Amino acid sequence: MAGRSPFTNLDPVTAADLQRRGFNPLELDRATEQLLTYVYTSLIPDFPFLATGRLAARPASDGVDRISRLPRALLRDIVSRLPVTDAARTAVLSSRWRTVWLSAPPVLVDAYLGEDDYAWPPTPANSPAITAAVSRVLEAHPGPFRHVHLVCSHMNAYRARLARWLQLLAAKGVQDLVLVNRPWPCDVPLPDALFAISTLVRLHIGLWKLPDTARLGSYRTFPHLRELGICSVVMEEGDVDAIVARSPVLEVLSIQGSSKGLRLRLVSQSLRCVQICGSVVEDIAVVKVPCLERLILHGCRDLAGGMCTRIRILDAPNLRVVGFLEPANHVLKIGDTIIRAGMKESTATILTSVKILSLNVRFGIRSEAEMVPRFLKCFPNVKTLHIMSGKCNQSTGTLNLKFKEVPIESAMLGISEMYFREFRGDEGEVAFLKSLFKSADVLEMAVIMMANPSFTQFSPDDALSKVKSASELSRSSGKVVVVVSGGPEGGRPWSFQKGTDFSCEDPFSVVVENLRKA
Repeated sequence: MAGRSPFTNLDPVTAADLQRRGFNPLELDRATEQLLTYVYTSLIPDFPFLATGRLAARPASDGVDRISRLPRALLRDIVSRLPVTDAARTAVLSSRWRTVWLSAPPVLVDAYLGEDDYAWPPTPANSPAITAAVSRVLEAHPGPFRHVHLVCSHMNAYRARLARWLQLLAAKGVQDLVLVNRPWPCDVPLPDALFAISTLVRLHIGLWKLPDTARLGSYRTFPHLRELGICSVVMEEGDVDAIVARSPVLEVLSIQGSSKGLRLRLVSQSLRCVQICGSVVEDIAVVKVPCLERLILHGCRDLAGGMCTRIRILDAPNLRVVGFLEPANHVLKIGDTIIRAGMKESTATILTSVKILSLNVRFGIRSEAEMVPRFLKCFPNVKTLHIMSGKCNQSTGTLNLKFKEVPIESAMLGISEMYFREFRGDEGEVAFLKSLFKSADVLEMAVIMMANPSFTQFSPDDALSKVKSASELSRSSGKVVVVVSGGPEGGRPWSFQKGTDFSCEDPFSVVVENLRKA
């Protein structure tokens, strides 16, 4: 259509500025859309309902309206589960239905407010109409709102309206709020009114600038908040700590895309899961978190100057799941002791509660490979071990990994399941497998997932032969399965939903049946 902007996310001013500086704005626009797709599909909660259903019913054969005769409480529950546009349409059925609609806690998903009922993906063309529709719904319905999912609006042009939305949501008791800005710019400030929504149970925000928490005052709290997701949000040191301190029942903290050097000092009586992905992380201190079960770091970006992320675990007696530890980028400190290769073990440097451990290792780098037994000795009760083998251009030093010499309390002896991803048959990988098979007396299952040959140059037949040779050294009667990965190199991006699914004991697990046998 003539005159339509070629950009999905960039505003004309930003695009023109990029062109003046010699950059291609289309490339940035596409990259931004990829980021948003990742946020929508893997980081924020799914829509409360699917777009495939339609509000329709077959007339009764005798012409009697039995649905309207249902108890009022049941009708309210039915209406509250419909997309807000369909729920509002029930008001025209009768005066009774109108009161039902106004008393039912609605589900507001802005993607369903477009002219075609389902506006996806959102564009600059349909954003104004959707934004106006959101305002009408929030003003018209008395609330309370159960779910509000707002991801379609380019809010830089509607900052006053955004502040009004948050005021209305605070007044009308929203419980579940997803609020993602359609950039640019990426640092549109969230109004302070966000911190006045005391009824929140789940909050996910994306592509904003967080308000200055230092000036909000201690009276602004989230007394009911149990889940917090922060995606590509500009924030300052101490902001996350301040929100956690204001959330006395918070169980899940998820952070993605922090680029300013994240520093966390976690003190919480309720946190069960902390997961951070795709972020620049300087320091994470688990100071006193007695209920913490899962600590997950995935794909954290390198710090400037080659510095490593410091992970300090001081008091977390219920920690069961730890990943993805990277010898190249992480410095682990337990209590007051920094964990180093070759150091003598002591009771002060072990965490006996951890049962599931995931490591990202380049076995061709000697300094990284030597940290594997050291990490294992820190977690002597690990039952399930996950290994992601990273590629390296050149091996450094002669490998001499003698895992069999690890003392009897080593986790190698108690491992019952082991999953090895991105196996290529390199020397260090084979040395690790041989040591594992020799040492793991109770090994029940070993799954070796070879790298995808489409992305990695290696001989699958040769790698398979090496696995079979190593498995012959096994001291247990456990099953060894070799499969070929069909996914991208290094695995797929992390999903917050996997980390927070407490019904799944192992968030790092894979469904072997869906992979191709070697």
